[in-house]
Amino acid sequence: MIAAAPQVPEIRLHLASEITPIWQATEAWLAERNVEPPFWAFAWPGGRAFARHILDNPGLVAGKRVLDFAAGCGIAAIACAMAGAASVEASEIDPLALAALRMNAAANGVVLGTAGDVVGGVCRWDLILCGDVCYEAPMTGHIMPWLTAMASVAEVWIADPGRAYLPKSGLSPFGSYRIDTTLELEDRTVREVVLYRLAGG
Repeated sequence: MIAAAPQVPEIRLHLASEITPIWQATEAWLAERNVEPPFWAFAWPGGRAFARHILDNPGLVAGKRVLDFAAGCGIAAIACAMAGAASVEASEIDPLALAALRMNAAANGVVLGTAGDVVGGVCRWDLILCGDVCYEAPMTGHIMPWLTAMASVAEVWIADPGRAYLPKSGLSPFGSYRIDTTLELEDRTVREVVLYRLAGG
């Protein structure tokens, strides 16, 4: 269904309406085909915190080239486009997520570029947004060296809701948001999402 996520009523998204059934059914179907679970069907806390911050402070992205890294449903990318970014690119390794990103952009009347795996690529952005990316050790270990290198030539922001694998150093907090969640996806009904700047290496 098309709906607005809590805290971000300005943006309409194609989201899962019944979380547990769709997650279980889709996970089972995808596991048989070795495809990722439907992370893109939900507006996760990190992306919502970014979207709220950007819509409330549009000057932070206006005129900039922005990458929404591991964009999921694209809520942060859409917020950047609404706030006047010069260009917005959303990256996802899941082809289904890329299709969802394009649908969500169209639902909000904005234009997004989309890209697959950008890790290891050269920087073509002024700002890189990373919402809720440190949820697994392998993922964090794969992306952080590249993001740290990117932070030497661009701003890199990480929105983290308390995930276990967030790096312990190189991060400077600059904001926080209390984001409503659901016990179907999280272990609590509210997550405190901290926004950080990543230091370059």
